[in-house]
Amino acid sequence: MPKNTQLKSILIIGSGPIVIGQACEFDYSGTQALRSLREDGIETILINSNPATIMTDPSMADHVYLLPLTTKSLVQILKEHPQIDAVLPTMGGQTALNLCIEADEKGIWEDFNVEIIGVDIDAINITEDREKFRELMLKIGIPMAPQATATSYLKGKEIAQEFGFPLVIRASFTLGGAGASFVYKEEEFDELLTRGLEISPIHEVMIDKALIGWKEYELELLRDANDNVVIICSIENMDPMGIHTGDSITVAPAMTLSDKTFQKMRDMAIHMMRSIGDFAGGCNVQFAVSPDENEDIIAIEINPRVSRSSALASKATGYPIAKIAAKLAIGYNLDELDNQITKSTSALFEPSLDYVIVKIPRWNFDKFEGSDRTLGLQMKSVGEVMGIGRSFQEALHKATQSLEIKRNGLGADGKGYTDYDQVLSKLKYASWDRVFVIYDAIQMGIPLSRIHEITKIDMWFLKQYEELYMLEKEISTFTIDTIQKDLLLEAKQKGYGDRQIAHMLNCLESQVYNKREELGVTRVYKLVDTCAAEFKAKTPYYYSTFENDVETTDGKRFAESESVVSDKKKIIVLGSGPNRIGQGIEFDYCCVHGVLAAAECGYETIMINCNPETVSTDFDTADKLYFEPVFWEHIYDIIKHEKPEGVIVQLGGQTALKLAEKLDRYGIKIIGTSYQSLDLAEDRGLFSNLLKENDIPYPKFDIATTADEAAAIADVLDFPILVRPSYVLGGQGMKIVINREELEEHVVDLLRQMPGNQLLLDHYLDGAIEAEADAICDGENVYIIGIMEHIEPCGIHSGDSNATLPPFNLGEFVMQQIKDHTKKIALALNTVGLINIQFAIKDDIVYIIEANPRASRTVPFISKAYGEPYVNYATKVILGDKKVTDFDFNPQLKGYAIKQPVFSFNKFHNVNKQLGPEMKSTGESILFIDSLKDDEFYNLYARRKMYLSK
Repeated sequence: MPKNTQLKSILIIGSGPIVIGQACEFDYSGTQALRSLREDGIETILINSNPATIMTDPSMADHVYLLPLTTKSLVQILKEHPQIDAVLPTMGGQTALNLCIEADEKGIWEDFNVEIIGVDIDAINITEDREKFRELMLKIGIPMAPQATATSYLKGKEIAQEFGFPLVIRASFTLGGAGASFVYKEEEFDELLTRGLEISPIHEVMIDKALIGWKEYELELLRDANDNVVIICSIENMDPMGIHTGDSITVAPAMTLSDKTFQKMRDMAIHMMRSIGDFAGGCNVQFAVSPDENEDIIAIEINPRVSRSSALASKATGYPIAKIAAKLAIGYNLDELDNQITKSTSALFEPSLDYVIVKIPRWNFDKFEGSDRTLGLQMKSVGEVMGIGRSFQEALHKATQSLEIKRNGLGADGKGYTDYDQVLSKLKYASWDRVFVIYDAIQMGIPLSRIHEITKIDMWFLKQYEELYMLEKEISTFTIDTIQKDLLLEAKQKGYGDRQIAHMLNCLESQVYNKREELGVTRVYKLVDTCAAEFKAKTPYYYSTFENDVETTDGKRFAESESVVSDKKKIIVLGSGPNRIGQGIEFDYCCVHGVLAAAECGYETIMINCNPETVSTDFDTADKLYFEPVFWEHIYDIIKHEKPEGVIVQLGGQTALKLAEKLDRYGIKIIGTSYQSLDLAEDRGLFSNLLKENDIPYPKFDIATTADEAAAIADVLDFPILVRPSYVLGGQGMKIVINREELEEHVVDLLRQMPGNQLLLDHYLDGAIEAEADAICDGENVYIIGIMEHIEPCGIHSGDSNATLPPFNLGEFVMQQIKDHTKKIALALNTVGLINIQFAIKDDIVYIIEANPRASRTVPFISKAYGEPYVNYATKVILGDKKVTDFDFNPQLKGYAIKQPVFSFNKFHNVNKQLGPEMKSTGESILFIDSLKDDEFYNLYARRKMYLSK
């Protein structure tokens, strides 16, 4: 059936602020859906309260409403747009589905004659209500684990008595596994049952017999109105059952399934999707498989929407699930749509992969003091990375190199665990570093059979690890002069970084690089083409690998690279890597806008990033996408291959900024603010000297590199003192200390974690007001795009503060100082592009806290509040295409916009929820108010000091 021509105007519900369990995968799917619908000439209306995302950019939809995700907001929009024909709720995660159900129950869709497309309410209710789902599965002959529903504490106790331990408790209608837990012992049961009943919005839990050690798989499906179903991707969890899929290391395609079982699983998934409702769109199905020859299959759950895994599956296969799902929702059939990558084949096909992808989650436990770091059924990760390689080993290494946790890959960096008991404990209680601990265990000589017995990870994966370790051992017997080409090539094919090989050979990374060049062991680039090279792909989406040379009939030897370099002038934009607290989706927004602006200036745009959740890694955002770790070795090779005019580092947060020093050292042009200026702003001591020279006030400070120096400085500065390490992100390691004992303890702890770091000790301005300014500078002119005042006092990280635009409580004298200081600092740092400056105001004097000559967390917020594309303007300034004076700035804001941080503390019990100089929020929302008399502003202001911790 072709497109439904009755649908002319569609409302899309977004997923709101980023929280653990629902992150920017839904920004990606929502953005794709909006683009997809607009291609068909459909008017799009979007509701989403998240200002940090590309999805809420004015260019993405015809009408964007940055409103709270409530039925009251929906009614407001439907009154303003009576032309809305349908609502698409499947692109905004659980938040959008829950809001859609609530609106349906209140009769809102019926009142406004709005059709629900992409899913039906019955399908949502069946899949969310665990009892109904179980009944349906048994009716259609799909096996499930023994389970029963409890809606009371007493009923839960009865079920536990019947099943025996271990058990699994899952709360109904929750997100990211909230309220779910494994219960091994009777004494833990009461507390965990109560927690599950409390967290479920309908106070219902499903209690399952635990399938310990079973393997876990996911399938991504698409179905059209003609009942054609395709399986886009099979995903295998390396971790067995018991760890939430969002916290599991996952691999695509599935590695350890027999073909017979895979076909059976496919049939079951298709049968399940058809049974839950008659809808066209995406679906995610999860299964458990017994780890024996029988390979018994049990269904775990089905999500009738684009899921967290859909973004991963889209990037893994090159098949844009959300884009096609949106087309199916408006009536198209799969055979009427093109394969987006080949442009010559149909979308009614199942992708085949001639490579392997590995996803590893990224955690931020260090931000949640006192949190339980073991992994379980409740998701705890804040982001993820994906590695693409020709083998599992290469993809695994590339994923570990993408994590940005100061590791160079698996092993071979001197940072592994060496204590036997600690390794055994870490294997038993899975935590964030399990991927590394397995390698350490093998290195220590613990037999694979023992590791398998403890972890229940399939032997195939463990043998892959063992092979890597055997190779490391072999290489370590050589030196840089004696190592042969074959061995070096094998190490690179298995994903080892030059730094790791240098560690094995006891030499410098640069020596390994030179040796590789000399022996001709060089990277080649391959296409992600959805069809294992069976058809010609038109889409420039690449990953790197190493290949053996092939010899042609005329005796030429070469390894084929599929990335053809054009003769156009090029710009590389470095992405921001995995999401984490302190560096989230705001930087992806900046990177995407940077790419689009560079294209407008006539450049061929090249994106390098490794985050599968984001819009920057969509294959049609930049002219060329390299899905690679934002890791020096990979970046340097791409630069040598593409020979760009230069690299933009100031849009990708601290990730990209950290590479500026290397780029500068290797003579690669940094477009915009120079490395010297970036470094000057990061070096607390040098920056304070610059402020002194320019007669700009700053809190009294000094620099310490030892605990003794810190103690001597404290005598001069007076407590309270703010301790800050250099070159960190999101206020990492910052703390306010109020006496000598606290100072010594914190300084010793910091220097243990960051040896050689310069610590800045400031006199903390107690009771000061905090404000910040963002500006664009072209080296001569400065335009301040926004000044924000924090509602909380100075001492709470800017990312965790409620902040108003424009300021609500700063007099003209103070505002003038902020403007003067901003302009002076931007020019003194020779800024070309964006700069963010933070201020503390006490007794009408404006002190400088810090300056960051790069895109900041607040730029997207200010852009949305004022309705101006500031990153686009700044990029044109960075490229030298425009001066600040060339733009006609015209900010539009009635009343005030308030940036409200959102926290995910509910994922961590017994955690310290106090706020301080280290950032803890996972996302933000925007609130527009007409005046300061608004109740919401009054409530925020009244609570402003409640959480301040010293």
